[in-house]
Amino acid sequence: MSEQARDQFLQLHGARLRYRDEGEGQAIVLVHGWTLDLAMWDLQVARLRNGFRLVRLDRRGHGLSTGSSAAGRDASDLDSLCRHLRLENVALIGTSQGARGVLAFAGAAPTRVRALVLDGVPNLQSPTSEDDVPLAHYRSLIHGQGIEAVRREWQRHPLMQLRTQDRPTRELLRAMLQRYSGRDLIGPVNEPGTAAERLPLSSVRAPTLILNGEFDLASRLTAAKYLTDHLVGAERSSIAGAGHLPSLDNPDVYSELCRSFLTRHMHSPAAC
Repeated sequence: MSEQARDQFLQLHGARLRYRDEGEGQAIVLVHGWTLDLAMWDLQVARLRNGFRLVRLDRRGHGLSTGSSAAGRDASDLDSLCRHLRLENVALIGTSQGARGVLAFAGAAPTRVRALVLDGVPNLQSPTSEDDVPLAHYRSLIHGQGIEAVRREWQRHPLMQLRTQDRPTRELLRAMLQRYSGRDLIGPVNEPGTAAERLPLSSVRAPTLILNGEFDLASRLTAAKYLTDHLVGAERSSIAGAGHLPSLDNPDVYSELCRSFLTRHMHSPAAC
């Protein structure tokens, strides 16, 4: 990026959310996955900020945001952030666990969402946890050995393995994992708000692009197919040479796919 955007903060009930707002054009909200934060979008912001207004946040309990992390609250937090910034029609990009909140928001407010890009989606038939992430094990680990033990194990998990050998990108991921506090692993297992995650996919009206890295887990490829089959008119694409984090592994292709899809649909009169 030509300049570093400044951190801003939004005070909500039970949380103080960090966000950044940069670029010019139609608004896109970017939502990160579990254990990550808004820095995961650095490479997309550098490539897309000249054509779009890019708003990204640290979800509750992640990065520099406070509060108890709860995936079920993501949709309401997105609603609060959009209202705070007076964003009435937006596109959203959500990755992994962040895709749940994006879909919940799109289902609850279909007239406010113009397009969606979702990558590495989890099993949407499991509303409170991801089948390929051993959350019970990590909860036991943090109570027994602390957050450093969780970070060490999680960074070796297949979902966190980068294919790229680019050193700054690998350091970016490492730094995000070091900022992860693990507060969501200490709190109650049954988080409030998970009912929002059960919104029927039929409520989602926005055109949707579903992405996976070529080497994403088989469980995530299955989840992507399920979503493609259950969203009207959804498109699907694979990103070569990438694992579960294609926005980091292959940022040029990822960003160009987003640019092409969002330009096509955000400028369409029907997408409103």
